[in-house]
Amino acid sequence: MPEYRLGDIIDDYCVKCRRIMNHAIVSLIGSEPAKVRCRTCYHEQDYRHEEVPRPKSERKKELFNEVLSKMNPSETPSEHSPKSKSKGHADTGGEG
Repeated sequence: MPEYRLGDIIDDYCVKCRRIMNHAIVSLIGSEPAKVRCRTCYHEQDYRHEEVPRPKSERKKELFNEVLSKMNPSETPSEHSPKSKSKGHADTGGEG
C-alpha cells in the first residue's frame, strides 16, 4: 500500500465530471485519503476509492421491486384481469 501525502495525484471518480479523473489529495485520515479535489473542474469531495456509482435507473428499479415485494398481493390488481375500455359512450362514427 503506497504512502500518500497531501497534494499527491490519484485517480478517483468525480461526481461533477462523471468520470474517473486525476485528483489531488486535500486531506488524510491516518495514511488514507479522506478528501480530494478534481484537477479538471476543481470540485472537492470525499475520496470514493475509484468506485463509479450505479446508474439511477438501476437504483429506481431495485426500490420499485422492493416496494412491490412488500405489498399485499390481494390488494394489487392482477395482471390478467380484463380492463373495461368502454365508458358508456356509443361510438358516433357517422352512423345514426
